[in-house]
Amino acid sequence: MAGPTLMHCLLAVSLLSSVAHAQLSTTFYSRSCPSMENTVWAVMKHAVVKDRRMGASLLRLFFHDCFVQGCDGSVLLDAGSEKAAGPNANSLRGFEVIDAIKARVEAACPGVVSCADILALAARDGTFLLHGPTWAVPLGRRDSTTASQSLANFNLPSVNSSLATLISMFARQGLSPTDMTALSGAHTVGQARCTTFRDRIYGNSNMDATFARRQQRTCPLSGGENNLAPLDAQTPRAFDNAYYQNLMAHRGLFRSDQELFSGGSQDALVRQYSANPALFRSDFVKAMVKMGNINPLTGTAGQIRRNCRFVNS
Repeated sequence: MAGPTLMHCLLAVSLLSSVAHAQLSTTFYSRSCPSMENTVWAVMKHAVVKDRRMGASLLRLFFHDCFVQGCDGSVLLDAGSEKAAGPNANSLRGFEVIDAIKARVEAACPGVVSCADILALAARDGTFLLHGPTWAVPLGRRDSTTASQSLANFNLPSVNSSLATLISMFARQGLSPTDMTALSGAHTVGQARCTTFRDRIYGNSNMDATFARRQQRTCPLSGGENNLAPLDAQTPRAFDNAYYQNLMAHRGLFRSDQELFSGGSQDALVRQYSANPALFRSDFVKAMVKMGNINPLTGTAGQIRRNCRFVNS
């Protein structure tokens, strides 16, 4: 019995060590690059003042990074491009803001801070600059040396996804239906192109008729593919819980949004978030931290890219 018991103990210690090694920490750069978070904040503040939509764009960029290979900065790479995947093509924004942050951070702390961590912080700061919550971001991610267009097409939800599909796709990333419903609240900010919601406003019966007609003025039956409409027509410039109020009024711009309030399992939670903004903000923060922990590269895995668009040569 002594042999197996000792072996099991060593294995347990080894596993615990691996888990600890892989954990992210909110103080990861406190000694190696203490000015880093202030630098991210300064660039983000300038970017959002210049273009308020940028806060929502970088929040979306982080989501689209984490759902493909984990939160590893792969979405930022030009090669193997996730940028050209169906859910991303002609719609992802904010790469130049990440470039600007990276350049300033590299000047202060060369080779220390990953693009993946910069993106996580930019998403947090963009949310706060739109009057949303803030939170301590666990850090210590490293950057992927590969990207996957095929995984982006497979793992990222469509604007037409059913509730069952959404729950399944989030579960694949270790996220619960509550996480999914809270994270969907990010659609309280940002805008969508006509081509992504045209079919819904002209052919979906589960939509307020007045709202549909209003959107049709922005998005004609043909042409105007890149015309923009706010995802939250009620308070499009503020991060709040109006998104859920819109769903209860059948004013979700995407089918995937309205699926959260369509007689299914998430109706009760939508009602709670609609009535209780503090609960929404709390659950959103928990879900963002949880999403940010999807399969990070740590330790000696991956690399710290010098330029977020390219793998180090």
